[in-house]
Amino acid sequence: MFSYSSKHFTLDHFVRSTRRTFCTSRTSSVTRDTSTKKGGKVIFSGIQPTGVPHLGNYLGALSNWVKLQRNAAPEDDLVFSIVGWHALTLPQDPKTLASSRSDLLATLLAIGIDPNRSVVFHQDDNQDHTELAWLLSCLTPVGKLRRMTTWKSRLATSRNANDESEVDESLLNTGLFTYPVLQAADILAYRATHVPVGEDQTQHLELSRDLADIFNRTFKSKTLMFPLPCQLNTPSRRILSLKDPTSKMSKSSPDIQSRILLTDSATQIRAKIRAAVTDSVVGITFDPVGRPGTANLLTILAACTDEEAADVARRYEAKGHGHLKADVVDALEEMIKGPRDAFERLRHESAYLSQVAKDGAEKAKARSNITLREVRTRVGLI
Repeated sequence: MFSYSSKHFTLDHFVRSTRRTFCTSRTSSVTRDTSTKKGGKVIFSGIQPTGVPHLGNYLGALSNWVKLQRNAAPEDDLVFSIVGWHALTLPQDPKTLASSRSDLLATLLAIGIDPNRSVVFHQDDNQDHTELAWLLSCLTPVGKLRRMTTWKSRLATSRNANDESEVDESLLNTGLFTYPVLQAADILAYRATHVPVGEDQTQHLELSRDLADIFNRTFKSKTLMFPLPCQLNTPSRRILSLKDPTSKMSKSSPDIQSRILLTDSATQIRAKIRAAVTDSVVGITFDPVGRPGTANLLTILAACTDEEAADVARRYEAKGHGHLKADVVDALEEMIKGPRDAFERLRHESAYLSQVAKDGAEKAKARSNITLREVRTRVGLI
């Protein structure tokens, strides 16, 4: 078993840094070579095509993609993927999945992802991912996968279970069990140096680093095949369900009033926020444990105004929930209006979306083909 001490980098650190960093405590006698732009970082991230993102998706990940794109150095490579194969680890309606793929691509463009600056593509348009996943699976100890616990939370969420104790291995399929290996392949196919992930995905990035290290040590050469990707800690807000503020906002919830979608109209936003669960305590304070519903609204407002929730709470100490909710509605509408309007235009431009996906896949393949050609050579398949 390989072990390591992984550094975490913040978005601010990433922006300030002008040199490549591999954030690993391991040492090697071979020369590092990532086959990227000279001196540049390679940042990779993916999102499953579950339709139009909700507020939690946007504030938790996607808004940071836009910031990374805006602040990246000219020599940096940004690769963003819509990971359709991962979606298949749980039951999907084919027509809904096809629509969700297109809608998510339109959403990424609507929020500001620029296909001329970033590589944006559908994972399932690039077969290199699955080939590398198979090669990596041949090096992956089963014990490592058994220690990956996120499959339980995914099953529990998909079945609207109260907690993870309601699901067990009898419900686990092979795809869901091994998808962390595919996730590692997604990252390593582009020899990514930085991956923005939340705390719930740290375990998966650690597996990616482990598999990169196992491959490097198993198939030694004068140059290192894979860098060990760093975890890039990006500022994010944990947005909770409007109806059950003890749980994360999720599209799997049967209650559509529990979430704000990036396509929601001003009327829909107002209705959902007005019906959001709070409490009967007089005054506004930021107490995520004792007052989760109120804290959730403060977190949303703080995200919209780029403040800390505790600072926002102090402005509302002598006010009621009605005043707070009204301001949350206004702030959300101001933040969402631009992306919503752009999405409504883009979703009907199917020819343009198809061309963006095609161009993105070609750019992705141009990068991953180089990796796979060298991988095949090292393992003896060429």
